[in-house]
Amino acid sequence: MNFRILILASALIFNAVLIAEEVKPIHLSQQDFKEKVFDYENNNEWNYLGDIPAIIDFYADWCAPCRQVAPIMDDLAKEYEGRVIIYKVDTEVERELAGMFGIRSIPSILFIPTQGQPTMVSGAYPKAEMVRIIKEVLKVE
Repeated sequence: MNFRILILASALIFNAVLIAEEVKPIHLSQQDFKEKVFDYENNNEWNYLGDIPAIIDFYADWCAPCRQVAPIMDDLAKEYEGRVIIYKVDTEVERELAGMFGIRSIPSILFIPTQGQPTMVSGAYPKAEMVRIIKEVLKVE
């Protein structure tokens, strides 16, 4: 009998840990980008590879405005879980990827709908503006 209680308690603790795991933006390498977002080496025209809309935050650790945007991206990842995927690209590490998009100022944020062309914005936008762009560009409520 005590063994059953131990197993049940273990299962409850395990589930609590899974529920407590935070949803965070996913860091993309150049290879991840080509596999999950767009294979620019084999395609000339934009063709998003994902199933749900995405946002890519091009940032650098030393950038103060990027640090202001980071908690907003964390919030959006939680609030739009399963409806929008949030990625981050460190422009200091992924220079070729940043160069491909012509990133000259950071943060730069790419909004990618499942169909059509992506939209890039530059600057530290407040959360309300990000939500507006999500609704208008990504068509996600």
